[in-house]
Amino acid sequence: MEEIIQFDKQLLLMVNGSDSSFLDYIILTLTNGLTWTPLYLGLLYVVLKSNKNAREVLLIFAAAGLCYLLAGGIDDGIVKPLVARWRPTHDPEIGSMVDVVNNYRGGKYGFFSAHAANTFSIAMFFSLLIRQRMLTFFLVGWSLVNCYTRLYLGVHYPGDITVGLLWGGFVGWLVYKLYCRVTTPARYDIQHCYVPIGILGLLFLTAVVMAFFEIHM
Repeated sequence: MEEIIQFDKQLLLMVNGSDSSFLDYIILTLTNGLTWTPLYLGLLYVVLKSNKNAREVLLIFAAAGLCYLLAGGIDDGIVKPLVARWRPTHDPEIGSMVDVVNNYRGGKYGFFSAHAANTFSIAMFFSLLIRQRMLTFFLVGWSLVNCYTRLYLGVHYPGDITVGLLWGGFVGWLVYKLYCRVTTPARYDIQHCYVPIGILGLLFLTAVVMAFFEIHM
């Protein structure tokens, strides 16, 4: 176990940070949960277009909320304080070697990653619900980008991310199964899925443009 922990730390130092202020700004934008609000609105659009009554829409809202509660809530409220594994930025052993961006260090404990668990639970649930390959690809990519931002910023070890993804995937699958016990999922049109996909592309582009102007203005 000690060898695994040391490997985890060395792997983090290999992928953490860069010498690019431009990339720093992009990462800080992408790791901010508020950045992705338009994506959630895009998913809401897909749900509204395919579910014709309020009960079905509310059930999906409740399922998405349950994903966050089980994925991130259990992590932040129970697992992190119970396991009490230092974030890399607070780790007495390697904290001074971690490349910190804008003095962002996160809370004391980092096992496991709530970013990974939350985003992957949502990606898993909506992928199973909508069952459109292209949307699944983009949602999984969105979750993995969020995971990378946490490594880049040095606030999680790769092991934290891996466990977060596993837990988030399980939660998303479990919530979908519970949802299917309550109701029958609607059929979703790929044309409606282009909206959240397009929003994701625009959000990434916006982060790049904002970084460009921040650096050059």
